[in-house]
Amino acid sequence: MKALLVAEYRQGKVQESYAELMAFSGILGAESSMFIVADSTVALPRFQGTLYVAEVSRYDEYNPEAHKSLLLDAIAQEKPDMVVFCHSSYGWDLAPRIAVREKAAQISEVIAVEDGKFIVPACNGKLRRTLTGKGLLTVVTIQAGAFSLDNLPDGIPNVVPVVGDYEGMATLLGYEEAKLGGVDLTRAEVIISAGRGVGKPENIVMVEGLAKALKGEYGASRPVVDAEWVTHNRQVGTTGLTVSPKLYVACGISGAVQHLAGMKKSEFVVAINTDRDAPIGEVADVFAVADLKQLLPVLTDKIMAL
Repeated sequence: MKALLVAEYRQGKVQESYAELMAFSGILGAESSMFIVADSTVALPRFQGTLYVAEVSRYDEYNPEAHKSLLLDAIAQEKPDMVVFCHSSYGWDLAPRIAVREKAAQISEVIAVEDGKFIVPACNGKLRRTLTGKGLLTVVTIQAGAFSLDNLPDGIPNVVPVVGDYEGMATLLGYEEAKLGGVDLTRAEVIISAGRGVGKPENIVMVEGLAKALKGEYGASRPVVDAEWVTHNRQVGTTGLTVSPKLYVACGISGAVQHLAGMKKSEFVVAINTDRDAPIGEVADVFAVADLKQLLPVLTDKIMAL
């Protein structure tokens, strides 16, 4: 199997997410090549294989029509069985363009591989589906944080320039940081997060109380934010914030890969859940199998009494 991996370049830097693409390819045992629109005079992805490079000075960091045409040229040269993107704004935009143009199957947001088949979430992450592509080419996007390597790949790739007289209708004017408003969880050293297991909005106050006792901030998983129990600026995960506190306490959070991707850099993780088999237990340093509605008030009182 041959896989063409699509790396990303943003604001003058190669995104380290290319290592996740390599990890995914490694699980499949695929022969990997890579495509990127970047500045070839600066650091490029390091790996053993062929690297197709289009110059960012000519095609810009975001130009979907031009990037599509350039990638199609690389596909024509490489003839891969699979084209793999990160499940990012770049991948969301470009992957379906390639799938439609090549009349290929597209499988989005892959979180695991089992027996060569792809596992994707369904019903807001409550269920999982097993999928496989049909035809000569499959276009795949992988969820951030689902696949990882211990270290960045190493090696010197064989660089193949990709050029063409391609233009697009979009022009990149620049980047604008999202307004967080109120609280910035990315700077918090202690975060207590609420998940679906809190049960009802009135119970958020218990999570907030423990956060105050520990002189930290409270956050939430996507289902809690979607239910409008907590504002979006406190959401942790791939569609929210990526945080790296010294202490992260997950209260009633099952541990969907989308949430884990947002808190995987936490130094110490405590999980509280009634389900002893919840996936969050695999990343927790301490896992308390308990009802958070009973445990949090007692824990908060004990800390306040110190």
